[in-house]
Amino acid sequence: MSGTYLGMPAFPAAARDAVRDTTLRANLRHATHTIRDKRAKAVAELDDWARLREAGRQIKDHTLRHLGEHLLRLEEAVTAAGGTVHWAADADEANRIVTDLVRATGEREVVKVKSMATQEIGLNEALEAAGIHAYETDLAELIVQLGKDRPSHILVPAIHRNRGEIRDIFAREMAQWGRPAPDGLTDAPADLAEAARLHLREKFLRAKVGVSGANFMVAETGTMVVVESEGNGRMCLTLPETLISVVGIEKVVPTWRDLEVFLQTLPRSSTAERMNPYTSMWTGTTDGDGPTAFHLVLLDNGRTDTLADEVGRQALRCIRCSACLNVCPVYERAGGHAYGSVYPGPIGAILSPQLRGTASEIDASLPYASSLCGACYEVCPVAIDIPEVLVHLRERVVQGGEFTRHGARTTLKPARGHAAERAAMRAAGLVFARPGLLRAGQRLAARTRRAHPRTLPGPGRAWSATRDLPTVPKESFRDWWQRTQGRGAGPAGSSGTASGTASGTASGTASAEGRTDEGKAGA
Repeated sequence: MSGTYLGMPAFPAAARDAVRDTTLRANLRHATHTIRDKRAKAVAELDDWARLREAGRQIKDHTLRHLGEHLLRLEEAVTAAGGTVHWAADADEANRIVTDLVRATGEREVVKVKSMATQEIGLNEALEAAGIHAYETDLAELIVQLGKDRPSHILVPAIHRNRGEIRDIFAREMAQWGRPAPDGLTDAPADLAEAARLHLREKFLRAKVGVSGANFMVAETGTMVVVESEGNGRMCLTLPETLISVVGIEKVVPTWRDLEVFLQTLPRSSTAERMNPYTSMWTGTTDGDGPTAFHLVLLDNGRTDTLADEVGRQALRCIRCSACLNVCPVYERAGGHAYGSVYPGPIGAILSPQLRGTASEIDASLPYASSLCGACYEVCPVAIDIPEVLVHLRERVVQGGEFTRHGARTTLKPARGHAAERAAMRAAGLVFARPGLLRAGQRLAARTRRAHPRTLPGPGRAWSATRDLPTVPKESFRDWWQRTQGRGAGPAGSSGTASGTASGTASGTASAEGRTDEGKAGA
């Protein structure tokens, strides 16, 4: 991924500063609660939502297992329809391809549809370095660009701004980018939208090159699909003479029948609408209608490496609906900038470390940016088990081991600063594997309970500073069982076996019940 966001502090440090910003927290709380409440109502309208969710999961998994075949089929279809396909292994190659294509037109400005992929590779910065101005046309992206800011949400990039802040940005910055804001601009939504419309209209009518991403690519026909709510995308996709689309390779779906599923689940999960106001589809070029030249840049940039991870690859199912952000208690309090990536929130915490690796401090910290409450999994329309991947990546950070990087198997060294954690886990494994040692430890802890500290010493103080240490009971479950139910269990040595068997049976039953319930929830 692009280095645009690297160099930021690790998530804990960035989040610590963010939670002190009361205005930011108020903006986030209001916006996320509003969006998630609307989404819940929209989803409840469909009796078959659970089946649609499962269908989306299966379509994505099947596509990822045969990704190479579908991409080659897509390339053939796009080429046959008059388009040109380019393959980009990383951000640098993608930026070079797009820059060269724009230069070949002789133009020095482009209009852009909202695109996570172009943000991921830092395309705007690369074009600027080449003397090419890229103008964002999505309202929220325009706010971010004029404010010299960064997006903080997948669906609503300017979610961290309130109406007063947006009015000030428009009044201060619009004149430097084109048509100035009207005199006496208020913070009424209609007035802000009208100011943006007037500012952007001249750019739509003047620009000869458009740049977009795509929500989906249909392999059987080579069709690109963009869903949006404002109409700016339709303008960028139809008015320019040249259209360049930068799309992650995971966005392909095999057939139109597969697309049908996602056109039902994406709008309801993102904007809480039954259907997006604008769903634009185009296949190659057509004489006398739309752009005369179409270029598709298929972006890898770490996706093939992610695909090689059997647990982590499910992150590639993501359809960028942002539902997981709106229910996440961590995101609601810390905001998107703390994640140091264009992909914030729960999905960013598992996607960014896989696309970029975990070598940097910020990426090594992202798998820990979660309470593991599971709310993100419950709302995901393609059933990505984000908590499972978070734990998987935490294990990679702490223990190291083999993973795929740049197409080759690489051995990752355990991260620094986790030596105490590894030692504690090894000690716990040693004790839990020896019933006698575990029993002795439990009894010792019970007998010395009055002397236990209220806070942990050393590095453990960071944990206990905001939590109460659990109180050790007077006796362990094993001892209680032997005292109350262990009659006739034989000598003390065998009673441990009896109680261990009972305990194991009870915990096994509970685990089985838990799996059964979980299976029902995911059906």
